[in-house]
Amino acid sequence: MFKQFTESINGTQVYLLFSLAIFLVFFIVVSVLLLRLRKQHIDHMSDLPLEDGSGESLNPYQL
Repeated sequence: MFKQFTESINGTQVYLLFSLAIFLVFFIVVSVLLLRLRKQHIDHMSDLPLEDGSGESLNPYQL
């Protein structure tokens, strides 16, 4: 299947395949990093906008 694509590539289509490869690599790397995040880190980052300077949360729904 890929042989058909690579045989019919002109000079400008190389840029299209190169940009697709960059996008796929970036997407895969970001997906892996997101899946490896700890739950504690995600909770801490989500509470940052709701904290005042003393470290206490201003979120009224948090127990």
